[in-house]
Amino acid sequence: MTEGQIFATSQGPSGNPAPGDLAGVIESLSQRIETVRRQLGQVIFGQEQTVEQALISILSGGHVLLIGVPGLAKTKLVDSLGTVLGLDANRVQCTPDLMPADIVGSEVLEEGESGRRSFRFIKGPVFCQLLMADEINRASPRTQSALLQAMQERKVSVAGHTYALPEPFHVLATQNPLEQEGTYPLPEAQLDRFLLQIDVDYPTPEAERQMLIVTTGSSEAGLTRVLSSEDVMAAQRLVRRMPVGEKVVDAILKMVRAGRPELTGIKDVKDGLAWGPGPRAGQALMLATRARALIQGRFSPSIDDVVALAHPVLRHRIALTYGARAEGATPRAIIDRLIAEIG
Repeated sequence: MTEGQIFATSQGPSGNPAPGDLAGVIESLSQRIETVRRQLGQVIFGQEQTVEQALISILSGGHVLLIGVPGLAKTKLVDSLGTVLGLDANRVQCTPDLMPADIVGSEVLEEGESGRRSFRFIKGPVFCQLLMADEINRASPRTQSALLQAMQERKVSVAGHTYALPEPFHVLATQNPLEQEGTYPLPEAQLDRFLLQIDVDYPTPEAERQMLIVTTGSSEAGLTRVLSSEDVMAAQRLVRRMPVGEKVVDAILKMVRAGRPELTGIKDVKDGLAWGPGPRAGQALMLATRARALIQGRFSPSIDDVVALAHPVLRHRIALTYGARAEGATPRAIIDRLIAEIG
């Protein structure tokens, strides 16, 4: 089966595949995504949940914030995703002296053979399909704001001209939780643009043992392309066509609205949160639960998907009050309390 053939289904009167065809497409795509996961497992050891959540974000058309200490294969993950998904990938190392033009590009003055001068736009590294912003919190607020427009609008503005970014476009940003000196915390508006915040943990002893043996040997496993950028975009369209049951929609609404101090009836949440998740949190959960069901070969998401994705969707969209932090409260505990509300 060639690339893209899994999406060539017969359409019903509404323009969408008939239910039987849609089920077949989901099954075929989930098999290919499983191949993607096996490929990534050859070079990313002990990070199965991180890999799954990164794939969920991409299939949902969103951006990812990866938080973890150095050496946990965050950079390797982005490079590997670009290879197996057939996406053009670039990397930007964020530093305090990084300027917006270093990311989006700039205009240069050129003189032609006739002597006539004109400006030519030179594209920056943001013109790619998969951009890794390494240690994004080390970039200045001015540079972060330039990246914010690219993340939200999929375009950039330079010297009064607007340039569209390639499709699909995803930002996978990393952040080191240990060293905060000389950093600029991301504003709430930019944090909200990330579909998921993935906390990258240490691998298990068995996985770290395998990593030691493989990565210090004479050769490492090579990666091959499994999907193309057209396949990825078709999968993103498929995610948005997947049906969602009323119980799942109700669970998402109940969880998101219960996390807002102004609306909640939960005392721990009302007293512990300075601000809660906005409407984008519900949108992110809707898309992410669909993508998780697709990856696992299911026709529609369930309550279990909502529970599994509650932490990566909500943890960067809530803020504790000073008093709650002083008493030892954590975002994890608050989100666990919200999960308990949906049973």
